[in-house]
Amino acid sequence: MKRIYILPNLFTTGNLFFGFYSIISSLKGDFEKASWAVLLAMLMDVLDGSIARVAKATSEFGVQYDSLSDLVSFGIAPAILAYEWILKGIGRIGWLSAFLFVACGALRLARFNVTVHEGASKNFTGLPIPAAAGLISTYYLFISDNIFPIDHKIVGFLLIMLMILAAFLMVSKFTYLAIKTTVSRKQFYYAIICFIFVLYIVAYKPRVFLFLGFLAYFLSGPIFSLSYPLREVTPERLEG
Repeated sequence: MKRIYILPNLFTTGNLFFGFYSIISSLKGDFEKASWAVLLAMLMDVLDGSIARVAKATSEFGVQYDSLSDLVSFGIAPAILAYEWILKGIGRIGWLSAFLFVACGALRLARFNVTVHEGASKNFTGLPIPAAAGLISTYYLFISDNIFPIDHKIVGFLLIMLMILAAFLMVSKFTYLAIKTTVSRKQFYYAIICFIFVLYIVAYKPRVFLFLGFLAYFLSGPIFSLSYPLREVTPERLEG
């Protein structure tokens, strides 16, 4: 019988819990809690993968359980958040945009499960679904901060565009850099300095800079891929 490791799967369960909590909060109209719950689910997902790799506690069960949890927390939860917040007042294009986001997220995860054993890669092929979920949830936090008052119809239009583009990028062949990519000692030094600087500005205006951070990563795939069109993309091994 193949081994099933407890600790990583406990964090995966935490990921699933926060995704479910986000859905319940959205249905209650508490979009603030729903947005932060998605971000907490992302934290659980990062810890899950990190612990599994460090402890060498990966398993086929863990891969499948993680993907199912990701679909709930990063596919369904942000789609329901967007729908209950604005999209249900827009009509058919609203719920179709939410469905497209979920469907492409599911395809993204299915593609990962198929290619996970084919070989190692330092990068992601397509926008990772947690990043897509982070973009949608922090968009609400950004708008609710009221730093730049925007008309409600424009907010809804921009949300639809973000969800459609995120859906496309999740199933695209664009290359996204993985945070877990190995770097040299010199690069690590500069990365730490940048990380400290980012923490400083995020602490100053967390809602604004969290959204801008996810937006920057969202745009980085097409920019990176178009800047290096001849770069070979090997099959991905990292989580979706």
